[in-house]
Amino acid sequence: MGPADRGASNCGATSGSKRRLVIIPAYQEADTVRSVVSAARKALPGCDVVVVDDGSLDATASEARAAGAIVLRHPANLGYGAALQTGYKYAVRMGYEVVAQMDADGQHDPSSLRPLLAPIENAEVDMALGSRTLSQVRYHLPLARRVGMRIFSALVCAATGMRVTDPTSGFQAMSAAVAKFLATDVFPSDYADADVLILLKRAGFRILEVPVVMHPAPGGRSMHRGLRPLYYVFRMLLSILVETIRRAPRPGGGKA
Repeated sequence: MGPADRGASNCGATSGSKRRLVIIPAYQEADTVRSVVSAARKALPGCDVVVVDDGSLDATASEARAAGAIVLRHPANLGYGAALQTGYKYAVRMGYEVVAQMDADGQHDPSSLRPLLAPIENAEVDMALGSRTLSQVRYHLPLARRVGMRIFSALVCAATGMRVTDPTSGFQAMSAAVAKFLATDVFPSDYADADVLILLKRAGFRILEVPVVMHPAPGGRSMHRGLRPLYYVFRMLLSILVETIRRAPRPGGGKA
């Protein structure tokens, strides 16, 4: 993890509230990251926003900093999962009590941050998973994505007994305990999606799906695009298999 470049910060909390952090992994998102950061800070006044620039060659870092974000920079492109874990480690080290994560491409609507954070701040659950399929706002998914979501939903249900409608959603909120758990070497930093839900559920964390608003990803480059779909499915299936056959890890990072 590279050094942190501090933007304008509100110390992560308003009077009487828990310290909040929004993690935004970003790769080549100079065109959208400033507006995403600004919208997140507007939706959650007093919240800190950290952008993990995963080796971008464009102006992603400077655009994020100009919008008031804390910027952590990877010296090279390490991937989406590695960028997320850098954010988790920062959240743990800085003592944030509630952590959210969203994408930098404008797909995740910041207006949904509050309903995502609410069950965490009320100690109802340990992780809130944003679901576009539960939202009243219609969201069109390509056929291949819908099929993939159904396959992964079935696998999560088979492995944990938990029914989820949007297992590949990266729009999430979590407690400090979950962030600390995912900051360890149990985290599958290559492709972090449905396998993380299985990991958390088997470790005893409480998970709840929350309706959120998502938009079609705009043109340009994203951390999720450019991957060969078949390769992604293969790696995710392999990762899920590993999670289901290994001993369930404890929240402290050990094995049960």
